[in-house]
Formats: sequence, C-alpha cells, structure tokens
Amino acid sequence: MTIFLLIFFLLYGSMHLYVFLKAKAALAFNMQAGIGLAIFMLIMISAPFIVRFSEKAGFELFARFMSYLGYTWLGALFLFISLSLVLDVYRFCIYSGEVIMKKDFSYLAIPNSYAFFICLSLAILITIYGYFEAKNIRTEKLIVRSPKIPSEIGRLRIVQISDVHLGLIVREERLKRILGEVKNADPDILVSTGDLVDGQTDNLSSLTELLNEINPRYGKFAVTGNHEFYAGLDQSLKFTKDAGFTILRGAHLDIPGLIAIAGIDDPQSKTYMPHRETEENELLSGLPHEKFTLFLKHRPIVEKHSTGLFDLQLSGHVHKGQIFPFSIITGLYYQTHAGYTKLSNGSQLYVSRGAGTWGPPIRFLSPPEVTIIELVHSDK
Repeated sequence: MTIFLLIFFLLYGSMHLYVFLKAKAALAFNMQAGIGLAIFMLIMISAPFIVRFSEKAGFELFARFMSYLGYTWLGALFLFISLSLVLDVYRFCIYSGEVIMKKDFSYLAIPNSYAFFICLSLAILITIYGYFEAKNIRTEKLIVRSPKIPSEIGRLRIVQISDVHLGLIVREERLKRILGEVKNADPDILVSTGDLVDGQTDNLSSLTELLNEINPRYGKFAVTGNHEFYAGLDQSLKFTKDAGFTILRGAHLDIPGLIAIAGIDDPQSKTYMPHRETEENELLSGLPHEKFTLFLKHRPIVEKHSTGLFDLQLSGHVHKGQIFPFSIITGLYYQTHAGYTKLSNGSQLYVSRGAGTWGPPIRFLSPPEVTIIELVHSDK
C-alpha cells in the first residue's frame, strides 16, 4: 500500500506540477495567486483519499461533493494535459524544423497564453459534453448462432450490464436509465460482469429495490469485479444478493434444457483472499461440452488454455478507456477492449463498455452501454 501511495502521489502530483507551470507561463500570476492555486491543487491531489475517509466516517454528503469536485477535476486535468501535450509536440516540431532547416518558423508558433486558453477551453467543453454522454445509455446488440442452442427454444435473450459503479456518483437517476433499457429488452437472463458497486454500500438499499424490479424468466447472475473487493467484499456480496443475483465465484450451474453458465472471481481476489483462487481451466473443463457455455469474467483476458472450453465470454472492466485519449492505452494493453472478437477453437468474446463511470463522472468517445445478446439456434 505504501508503494501504491508513493506512486499515486508522484504521478498525480507531477500532472498538477505540469499544469501549474503551464498556468504560470501563460498568466504570469503573482505569488499570492500561485500559493492559492497550489493549495487548491494539493486538495485535489488528496481528494480521492478525502472521499474515501469521509465515506467511511459517514459524512456522505461531503464525500459526494468531494467526489464530484475531485473526480471532475481529474477528468478535466487529464483532458487539458492531453491537449497541451499535442501543442507541445507541435512546438517541438517547429523548433526542430528551425534547427534542421536553419529557417525562422516563429510565425507558426502559438504564444503560451493562447495555447493555455485553447487547451483550457477545449478541456472544459469536452468535460461538459462528457458529463451528458455518460448519462446517454446506449443499447448494443449481438447475435450469436450456435447448434448448441436447443431448436425447441429457438432464441434466448441475455442482457449484460457491467461496471455500473453504484456509489456516491452513480445513484438512482442513472440506475433507472440503465434498468429502463434492460426492461425494454425483456431479457430471459440478466448478467452483471463485475463492478456493480463502487464504494460503501451502507445506504444503497433503495438501489436494490430498483434492481429487484427486474425478474427474468431464467434468473440473474453476477461475478465480482475488482471494485467489489475495494468496496468491501462482504458488503458487496450482500448488496448483490439482496438485488436478486446469484453470484458465481469459481462456480457453474446448469439451466436445464438451455445453457450452462460459469463465473469466476476477479484476479483482485488474490490480494484479499489468496487461498480462494480457482483455476479457470479446471472450472470450465467440468462443464458439459454439448451445452452452450456462457462464461462470465470481469476482465477481458482470455487464457490460452480456456478457448474451446466456453462458447461466449462476457467481460467488462475497461470502459473502453472511458475518456479519449486514454482509450488508446487500453486498446494497446487489451487484445479486445470493447466489442466482439471471434477467438480460436470456436470461442467468442464480448467486452462491454460498461454502463456507469469510475472516477470522473464523464465519458468521451466511449458511451455507456447495455448489451443485448441473442443466442439463436443454428444447424451450423
């Protein structure tokens, strides 16, 4: 934990130092203004911890206020730095051209003050846009054809929600939007692929009531995400069970005459419960191969020995980066960070962008989604 805190303060503090120096160069403010800005930035750097401790202490209103302030600032800061770095590269190209070609290209340069306000204005506009994009729940549809789906059933509709992050920011209003899309889909099965909750779950009973309004014909199933462990595993599991979900933790079950469903804990469990690790290959090997196997796994990582042991893996976790250009990084790290991928040995993977937000209550070029998966009988 100590190493994590040191890395966090080093990285986040460096981001703030970069912005402070940019503001100083553009605005040339006096010492008093500089001290005021520095104090504000120190509070923002500490905001995630202030939120955590306030929430644990029961100061929910203050924790919610600091969540909106601190995490919105984090999103705007990230956008400002991303835009500013683009202009820094542009300036470097101009400087390099002058050195190499021995010509004066200063007329192409953007003054510090102009560059600062261009980046600041764009960051604010994108933040405002991203706040509303985060509330615009979209429905994505996927059709999977398989001879393993019984012909007498013909079609089975599964709705996936992922990364809802119920807590201080994502509350009743957002959950009602999400569940409105779920109800419209009229699912046979509802699955949650992790991070249903985000923080303390002591005051979320009204949210379980909303989730209990959804009662699919063949049930509701869930797996843990990393945030179930961050929020407190016992409380998270209780909330999920109270919401009507059957939680699959290294377990599988058979829906007679339909499909098999398996689910596994998020790898974060190794930190909190190292003795409870379940081997994915062992879990999937015990399932009947003649049945369509739906595999619920929070992170979109496919073990090489698991392909062929499941038909469709549903995952989330990545949010497709949530805020562009962070999606470039997630796209490089994960083989599939959003959408559908056909794997080897007949297996398939679908990664949801998630329905909620983590940290900044904004999304940019990564709209939230509820996913409808139609399992259709096919002779081939």
